[in-house]
Amino acid sequence: MTTAGTLSYVRGDATAPLGKGVKVIAHVCNDLGGWGKGFVVAVSHRWREPEAAYRRWHRERAENDFGLGSVQMVRVGQYLWVANLIGQRGIRTGRSSGPPVRYEAIDAALATLGDHALELGASVHMPRIGCGLAGGRWEFVEPLVRTRLTERGVPVTVYDRD
Repeated sequence: MTTAGTLSYVRGDATAPLGKGVKVIAHVCNDLGGWGKGFVVAVSHRWREPEAAYRRWHRERAENDFGLGSVQMVRVGQYLWVANLIGQRGIRTGRSSGPPVRYEAIDAALATLGDHALELGASVHMPRIGCGLAGGRWEFVEPLVRTRLTERGVPVTVYDRD
């Protein structure tokens, strides 16, 4: 039986994760290959690799697993990874018929992320994924985080900006 991990909330910047050991910064991306608004801007200010890898993953999607529910792990330091989670269908536009968040895709991506985190012995750090530009609600996302990560023994820290 696995010991449950903790779910902590802190004020701060998820691109500067707290604590020791291996860490994974998780965030939600869209399925259009678009990168340039929201949390990804903060990611790109710190590292080039996650954006370049995401754009390449999307460009070569005919030959890979790019799509809703997929996860791309990008190493940005000796003990630090960024996880690009595809959990958003398109982007919000003036013609949108509802938010682009896809909870089932976030759920699938978090399950895969949990496997990676356990394999790496890593903690997971994130903003309130799927709740910014994707238009999701944390009361729907948090139970997915608990089921797919903390209940499996992965410690998670959620960062709220000051």
